[in-house]
This record gives sequence, structure tokens and C-alpha cells, in this order.
Amino acid sequence: MKKTAITIFIVMFTIVFSLNGYCQKPGGEQDRILIAAESIFKAMKKRDYPKIWSLLTNVSKNYIVDDILKEESRRGGQYSKEAIHDDLAKGGGLAKAYWNSYLEVFNPDIILEQSKWEMGEVEKERAEIIIKYKKSDRPARLQMLKENGIWKVGLEETFRPTRR
Repeated sequence: MKKTAITIFIVMFTIVFSLNGYCQKPGGEQDRILIAAESIFKAMKKRDYPKIWSLLTNVSKNYIVDDILKEESRRGGQYSKEAIHDDLAKGGGLAKAYWNSYLEVFNPDIILEQSKWEMGEVEKERAEIIIKYKKSDRPARLQMLKENGIWKVGLEETFRPTRR
């Protein structure tokens, strides 16, 4: 009996310590990536436009600014890229119009509450989160980029349709 208990203890001890090397440590890089991704969808749900803007990659920001500039120019508006960028950063009128329109067709609850998340590839400056919506056959592969030491969401890099 004593021999069996010692054997079980040794086996359990070995399993626990061998798995420890494979587990993600709390507060690790994957946690920072997942928190950044979750934060943008929570900000969308709250309609916290400055927060959304702060969590986007520079590439996504540039696409959005360019899209707004084209639309405003078509309407006869006289905005500069800098003015649009500043408005989006502070949550001004253009930001409200843009994000309200965006959120009419995109429901962040689909990502937050109705999807399963798992980590994809993680590199030093780039990562991917695989998001599988329960009613979809194909997952979205959310692109994350590290800019100035902070993980940012590549919203446009992930969801923008390719244009030829």
C-alpha cells in the first residue's frame, strides 16, 4: 500500500512539473495579446471611440483615415488627413459617424459572447487569434501587431476585403 502511494505521488509530481513547462504563465505575452484584442471589442460595445482608436494598428488607422478622406472629398468636405486622425483620436463628430456606421453592420457581441477564441501563431511582433463564430464554418484570423511594445488590433488587416 505504501509503495503504491509513493508511486502515485511520483507519477503525479512528474506530470505536474512536466506540464508546467507547457502552460502559459499568467501575465505572459499571450495574455497581453488576448487582452488587447478583447479590449477593442469591449470598447466597440461601449462605443468608446477614442479607446477603439488607441487599440488599432497604424495600418488600420491609415486605411480608415483614407476612407473617410475619400468620402468627405466626394461630399465636398475640406478635411486634411491630420484633422481626420485627430478627430478619430478624440472621438469627435467624424469618429462618431464612422464608428456608428461600422457598428450598424458589425455586432461586437458576436465576437465577445458567441465565438470561441484560440491563439494562433505568435511571433515577436505579430500574432494571430483564431475566432470561430458558432454559426460560421470558417474562423476569422484576427491579426495582432506589436507597435512600440504594445499589442494592437489589425482590424483592417483582418476584415478589409482585398481590392484589386
